[in-house]
Amino acid sequence: MRLSPVFLTLAALTASLPAGAAKINKVDIHGLDEAMTANVRGALSLEDAIGKEIPGRRLGYLVRVAEDETREALEPFGYYAPEIKVDRTRGDKGTAVTITVKPGEPVRVRNSDIAILGAGGDDRYLKEDLAAFTPHKGDIFNHAVYEASKTRITRRLAERGYFDADFNSRRVEVTRADHAADIDLVWTSGDRYNMGPVSFSQTPKRIISDSLLNKLIYWKEGQYYHQGRLDRLRKSLSSLDYFSRIDIEPQTDNAITGPDGDKRVPVQVTLTPAKRSIYTAGVSYGTDSGAGIRLGVERRYLNMRGHKALAQVDWAQNRKTATLQYRIPAFAWLDGWYTISAQLADEQTDYIDSRRIEFVGSRSGQYSRNLNLIASVHLLRERWAYATDDDGDDSTPIQYRYATFFYPSLRAEYVNVDDRLFPRKGIGGFLLLRSGLEGVGSDATFAQLHARASWFKGLGDRNRLIVRGEFGHTFTNALVDMPPSLRFYAGGDRSIRGYEYREVGPRLEKIEITSSGRERRVDSFALGAKNVITGSVEFERYFTETLGGAVFVDSGDAFDGTTPDWRTGVGIGVRYKSPVGPIRFDIARGLNDPDSSFTIGLNIGAEF
Repeated sequence: MRLSPVFLTLAALTASLPAGAAKINKVDIHGLDEAMTANVRGALSLEDAIGKEIPGRRLGYLVRVAEDETREALEPFGYYAPEIKVDRTRGDKGTAVTITVKPGEPVRVRNSDIAILGAGGDDRYLKEDLAAFTPHKGDIFNHAVYEASKTRITRRLAERGYFDADFNSRRVEVTRADHAADIDLVWTSGDRYNMGPVSFSQTPKRIISDSLLNKLIYWKEGQYYHQGRLDRLRKSLSSLDYFSRIDIEPQTDNAITGPDGDKRVPVQVTLTPAKRSIYTAGVSYGTDSGAGIRLGVERRYLNMRGHKALAQVDWAQNRKTATLQYRIPAFAWLDGWYTISAQLADEQTDYIDSRRIEFVGSRSGQYSRNLNLIASVHLLRERWAYATDDDGDDSTPIQYRYATFFYPSLRAEYVNVDDRLFPRKGIGGFLLLRSGLEGVGSDATFAQLHARASWFKGLGDRNRLIVRGEFGHTFTNALVDMPPSLRFYAGGDRSIRGYEYREVGPRLEKIEITSSGRERRVDSFALGAKNVITGSVEFERYFTETLGGAVFVDSGDAFDGTTPDWRTGVGIGVRYKSPVGPIRFDIARGLNDPDSSFTIGLNIGAEF
C-alpha cells in the first residue's frame, strides 16, 4: 500500500509533538531539617524542571530518580537507610511533587584511628587539634564535619612548618547493616621547618631603609616556623601606612639547610609604596561650633627613616583648632611611635570664651595583639572666661582665668572583638590615668582616672546587644583651678542620648536684670565636673544584611559630690552597615523633664 505525501507529513508532525506534556509547578520536601532539605533540593533534577513544559516520559524519569538523588543527598549527614516516598499530584497549575522522608537510624562512628606520625605527633598544639577532631566516637558521621576537621589539621600542619606532611592513610568504611562508620586517618608530618632569612623588596622604588623594616622582625633566623609570625609582620607593615600593597611569601620550594642541618624557609616580602602625601578637605556643622571647614595634609613618609608629619586646621564659626604632629617609628621595644604634637584651640560660644595651647610628647607601643599602651607628657596652658564673667560693660575688661598644667599620662587601649568594623562578640575600651603636682609645673595637685568599655553580644544571625559603660573621677581639692579641658562632661550622642551635648552636670546660670530691676535666668551652661558615670544598653535588629533598627536606654551624670543625680534617656535609631563602618541615626528624649525636646544624633564609623 502506498501512503500519500499528506499522510506522511501529518504523521511526522504528530511524532514531533510531546506525548502527554506536563509542567511541574512545585516540589515539596517533608521530614527533614533545614540543612538536609537544602542539600536534597540542590541534588534533585526535578528542581531544574520547575515551571517548564516537559514530556510525560521525562517527568516519569525525574520522579523515578528523585528517590536515589534524595538518598545520596542524605548520606553526607550520616543517614544511609532512609525511607523515601515520592508522590505527584496533578492540578490546574501543573504537577506538584511531594517527597516524604523518614531519615531512619543514622550511621555513627564506631572506631576512630586518627594520628600524626613523625615530629608533628609530639607537637602540643597538634595534639590539641587531634583531641578536638570531630565527629567523635559515637557521634553521627557527618561528612561536612569530618572534612572540616581533616582540613583544619592539614592546614595547621602547614601553618606550623610541617611542609612535607602527607597522608599515610585516609579511609572511611561505612557498614550500612550495622549503621557504623570506621575512620582511619593518619598523617606523616615529616620534619618541622624553621624560619629562614627575610628579604625586603620595594618596587618600583625604595622609600624606607631596610634597617628600619628589619626591626619589625621579632624572631631570629633558625627559630621554628609559624604562619602567625608572618601574619604579625604583615600587620606591623600595614599599620605603618607606608605601603599600598604588601606581599609576604614563604618560599618553601627554596628551603635551605641551616648550620645545624635543619631546614629553613626563606621569606620574600614585596612592598609597593603608597602615595606619599594625603590631602583632606571637608565641611562641617555643629549646633555649638557652627559651620566650618577642615583642611589637612599628611606626609606618610618624609625620609628613609620613616618619619611622618601632619598638619590640620578645623575652622568653624565658634570653635577653631590647629594641629601639628611629627611621628618617628619606635620599634626597639614594641611596634609604636614617638610623637611630638602641638595644638592650638579657640572656642567662642554663648557660654564660654576659651583658648588653649597644648604640647604633647608620647611613646606608643603594641604590647600585645589586643593591648596598646601610650605613655605621654603634656604641657597645657589654658585661658577661659564664662558668659557670666562679662558684665556687658565694654569699658570693663573680661576677667579671664588662667591655668598651667604639666603632667604625665598613661593610656591603655584594649580591643578583643571578632570584627572591628561590626563586632558581634567581644569587649573593647580604654583606661586613662594622669596626674600633676602643684609647684611642679601645675597650678594644682590632681590625679584622674577615666575608663570606658563596650561589650558586644550577637543574638542569632540578625540581632546584637551592646552594653556600654563609663567612669571618671578626679582626685583634687582644687577643682576650681582645673581648666575646662580637664573636667568631665555628660550628655550628647556619644554619652547620654536624649540630652544635648554636655547638658548633664553642674550648670552655670546666666542671669539678666529686667527693666523692673528683677533677676531673670535666661540660660545655663555646663561647668564640667569632678566625676562622671554613664551606662547604656542597646539592642539592634537587622532586617536585611545591611539595614536595621535599634532601641536603647542611656543613663548617667557628671557630678561633683559623692552621689550622681541620674539622668535617663530613651530612643530609637536606624542602623546601616557601610564599607567604612556603621552609620547610626538616633532620635532620643530625656525622661527627667516632661518638657524636654527630642534630640537627633548621627554617627559614622567604626566603634574602635
